Amino acid sequence: MAHLVSRRTRVLTLPVGLALTASLGFLPTGTAAAAPAGEPAAVAADGPQLSYVVNTRAGHGTVKQVRKAIAAAGGTVVTSYDKIGVIVVHSQNPDFGATIRKAKGVQSAGATRTSPIVPQATKDIGVEQPLTAAQARAASEDAVAGQDPLEPLQWDLPAIKADKAHQKSLGSSKVTVAVIDTGVDDTHPDLAPNFDRESSVNCVSGAPDTTDGAWRPAAGESDHGTHVAGTIAAAKNGTGVTGVAPGVKVSGIKVSTPAGFFYTEAVVCGFVWAAEHGIDVTNNSYYTDPWLFNCKNDPDQGALVEAVTRASRYAEGKGVVNVAAAGNSDHDLALDAIEDTTSPNDTTPVTRTVDPSACPDIPTMVPGVVTVSATGAKNLKASYSNYGLGVVDVAAPGGDSTRYQAPEAPATSGLILSTLPGGGFGYKGGTSMASPHVAGVAALIKSTHPHASAAAVKALLTHQADATACGAPYDIDGDGTVDAVCEGGKEYNGFYGAGVVDALDAVRR
Repeated sequence: MAHLVSRRTRVLTLPVGLALTASLGFLPTGTAAAAPAGEPAAVAADGPQLSYVVNTRAGHGTVKQVRKAIAAAGGTVVTSYDKIGVIVVHSQNPDFGATIRKAKGVQSAGATRTSPIVPQATKDIGVEQPLTAAQARAASEDAVAGQDPLEPLQWDLPAIKADKAHQKSLGSSKVTVAVIDTGVDDTHPDLAPNFDRESSVNCVSGAPDTTDGAWRPAAGESDHGTHVAGTIAAAKNGTGVTGVAPGVKVSGIKVSTPAGFFYTEAVVCGFVWAAEHGIDVTNNSYYTDPWLFNCKNDPDQGALVEAVTRASRYAEGKGVVNVAAAGNSDHDLALDAIEDTTSPNDTTPVTRTVDPSACPDIPTMVPGVVTVSATGAKNLKASYSNYGLGVVDVAAPGGDSTRYQAPEAPATSGLILSTLPGGGFGYKGGTSMASPHVAGVAALIKSTHPHASAAAVKALLTHQADATACGAPYDIDGDGTVDAVCEGGKEYNGFYGAGVVDALDAVRR
């Protein structure tokens, strides 16, 4: 059993690192030497090369004007999303941010990282546990008619009634769920039948790269996105595992660097790509690096919040339902003070106290995004899962240590079994694993109601969820001390939101 770390990770499996920096004051700065009289001042270019998002009023005319200001300030435009007024820029001018914020037409601008750009190549817990051949053989012996060989080990499917839902519908191939993540191995036998290549892309640079296979994780890169994809839509094809919605399409939108960082420009690209390529649902099991919480009153962090908010809202306006993991720090996100010791996670973290309502986790806490907490095999909040009244919308299985929540036989692991790159299978746990269950149920709702708007799908998702009461005082480790406080009633509370999602209701007309 993997040790479950009670800390949030980039991808919301358990953990990749988190961190903070108090803005770019930690970076080396420089100023240009004074220019001779009558000559324009030189633009400094002796700082680290950083990436920025520059937010403008939407419209081609304004963007064109701001582009000139960007060049004058020593910036190079990587790409521009004119419809939402977000421009991705690289610059080595240490004063670029302060300079461009003064330009006409610029509403906000901020560095997306606190470390220099590195030439290119989650929210989960611990390290994946590959399934052994002996475990696979034992599982296949327990499989009954209609089950894929490893389905007996997937306690998470009956937990949301997905097994019963599959008797009525597997979902529609006209529905596509995009996994905005570390990349998806579409050559996996359980993913290949349902993979949508036309809707897949690499967005790591902030600009879409449609090179064939660019959406895949390279050797040595994280298997996180492939695991998430299997939970959503692994085919019911007589091999391996079964996804929540095994009849829908799944695509990969790769947004993480080889080191596993999810920077703002890539996330913005991912949402815009989804909006413009017929995606119905996105799954977002990560937080946007390098800040676990982005404070709106900070000029850099505030610009990142604005850019991601514009992109996710643009996607929702195009009919996309955006689903995100709540995080793995066992934080009450409804509190007005949380200590963050992990940001910025790409340089040296500092300790700060933040108010999540003013310093949201993005995209998880962006308005309109469906926020998902995790449950274990006993249908209780997972020991690590973030929560919060008014923040969490719904809950779904993310797994937990068998010490806290052991599944019923024949399942043996309290974590979530899914696909791994190279044709493998393995266990992971975290809100990263809970979110794709919700994305899968949303895809089933969209399959049942193909003309439903994003708002309607979200309404059905919460309306159909199985209300789950707070229950007894939460003492998950049984040591006599309450480990988290659940606020609210049975119909809506901080642990489970509107309840645990229900796949069976999703396929009922």
